[in-house]
Amino acid sequence: MQMSQLEYVEAQVMQLTPAERNHLLERLINSLDTDPEVEAAWEQVADQREADLEAGLAQEIPFEEAMIQLRARLTT
Repeated sequence: MQMSQLEYVEAQVMQLTPAERNHLLERLINSLDTDPEVEAAWEQVADQREADLEAGLAQEIPFEEAMIQLRARLTT
């Protein structure tokens, strides 16, 4: 039975190192069509959050703590 082109590429990709697969994944995601308005909106949100952190208006919390808080909200 002959392997499809997708199956062949997938098999080849799985032989890459994790770092190489990560790089490829980033390239693939970036190659997908994106909505410039959505991208601009996300960029604006990220910039505002960074400014809030720098101004002391927001506080960073560790990932683990954020997950604990999120789970608590979802269970109530």
